[in-house]
Amino acid sequence: MERAEAEINSNECENESRKKKMSEEFEANIMDSLVDMPFATVDIQDDCRITDEPQINLKRSQENEWIKSDQVKKRKKKQKDYQPNYFLSIPITNKEIIKGIKMVQNAIIQQDERLAKAMVSDGSFHITLLVMQLLNEDEVNIGIDALLELKPFIEELLQGKHLTLPFQGIGTFGNQVGFVKLAEGDHINSLLEIAETANRTFQEKGILAGDSRSFKPHLTFMKLSKSPWLRKNGVKKIDPDLYEKFISHRFGEEILYRIDLCSMLKKKQSNGYYHCESSIVIGKKPVGIRDLINEALHRETMGLKSKVKQIKEFLLKPETQAKIRRELFEERLINNSNPANAIDFSTTLT
Repeated sequence: MERAEAEINSNECENESRKKKMSEEFEANIMDSLVDMPFATVDIQDDCRITDEPQINLKRSQENEWIKSDQVKKRKKKQKDYQPNYFLSIPITNKEIIKGIKMVQNAIIQQDERLAKAMVSDGSFHITLLVMQLLNEDEVNIGIDALLELKPFIEELLQGKHLTLPFQGIGTFGNQVGFVKLAEGDHINSLLEIAETANRTFQEKGILAGDSRSFKPHLTFMKLSKSPWLRKNGVKKIDPDLYEKFISHRFGEEILYRIDLCSMLKKKQSNGYYHCESSIVIGKKPVGIRDLINEALHRETMGLKSKVKQIKEFLLKPETQAKIRRELFEERLINNSNPANAIDFSTTLT
C-alpha cells in the first residue's frame, strides 16, 4: 500500500515537473517570436521589460536632436530667403507737412546738388507700419484679409477718437537715411500697439512679417541708397550741417485715417504713391471736395477688385467649370442635330 502511494506521488511530481518545463519552453518561444517582430523594441520594453532601456532612450534622444536640427535649418533657410516686398503704409496727406519737407529737401539740394537723386518724391511720403513678404496672389489675398481684421481692433483702441501724429525735427539712421521725427507723446504708444497687433495678425496667417529692428515710426524724405552713384562719387553720409536749420522745425500733424497694403516693387501710381492692393479707413477725416472724390474713387476701385476676385474664385471652382463644359457640350449637340439652328447661328456671326 505504501509502495503504491509512493509511486502515485512520484508520478504527480513528474507531471508537475513536465508541466513546468513545458510552460517555460512556451514562454521562451513566445519571447523569441516577439523579438523578431518590427515593433519589438516598443512592445517588449513596455510589457515584458526585457529591452535595453538606455539604448532606446538614446535612440529617441538622437531622433529628437535630428528633428530639432532639421527645424532650425528650415527656420534659418526661411529667414535667409526672407525679402520683404510689401508693407503697411500710413500715407502722409497734410499739405503743411509736405510743404515743410519740400523746404528741407530744397535747402539740402542747394548746398549739394548731387543729393537731389537721394530725395523721396512728395507723393510717396508715408509711415511704414509693418513690412512683409507676399510671394503670390494667394498670399496677397491673405494679406488683404489680415489688413481687414485690423480695422475693428484699431477702432476699439481709439474709441471713436482721432489718432493725431505730430511731426517735429530731423533725424537719421546711420547718416544714410534722413527722416522727419514723430514728436514724443501717447500717440507713439497707440501706434506701437497697432504695429504689434498687425505683426501678430499677419504672422498668425502664415505671412512672413516684421524685421529684427525695433519699431520706430518715422517719415523718410531722403536715403542715399536710392542712388548707388552717390557713393561712387564720394557721398557716403548725410552731413548734419545740411539740415541744421530744421533740427527742431514743427512740420504739422497728420490724422490717421487710412492704412494701405502697398507693394515695394510694382509700378507706382500716377501721383507718385505706391501701388496699393487694399486699404482700411479709420474714422472720418475732415477733407475737401477733391479729397472726397479721390476717396470715393479709391473705395470704388477696392470694391471692383473684390468683385473681380469673387468672380475669379467662382469660375475656378471645379463644379462651376464642369457645369460650363456640360452646358457648352449640350448646346453643341443641339446645334449639330438641328441644321436650321446652325444656319441661323452662322448668319448671326456674319
